[in-house]
Amino acid sequence: MTEERRDSCDLLCLDLPHAEEIRSGLPELTAVESAAAAARALGDPTRLRIAAALLTGEELCVCDASWVVGAAQNLTSHHLRQLKIGGLVSSRRDGRLVMYALTGRGRALVAAVLGDQNEEAVPAVAGAAGSRTLEG
Repeated sequence: MTEERRDSCDLLCLDLPHAEEIRSGLPELTAVESAAAAARALGDPTRLRIAAALLTGEELCVCDASWVVGAAQNLTSHHLRQLKIGGLVSSRRDGRLVMYALTGRGRALVAAVLGDQNEEAVPAVAGAAGSRTLEG
């Protein structure tokens, strides 16, 4: 038996009342577009690791985030922009630093995607806020 035959009905059938009840309760396509964009933002392993770091560290600058995940700062900055476009990250300027944090939606989605792995995905960053050094 082919894979296609196992995954589809052998005859055309439709439980119209049941199917229509489900169909009428679905959100409109325009309403789910931002949710799809948020899900796509976490579809990259590096972005997911950055988001996991933010879930653990709560708020990080690009320098800290790039060190934590082991990626170049320009790559980390690019991924943080993508997470921000997806509505998962917010940013604020703190002097010469730009600090990033997950939004409520971002925290919920990252926790859901990582499941039980979110506690072991990124080690806790203890005391990072008090030990910041600026170079240049």
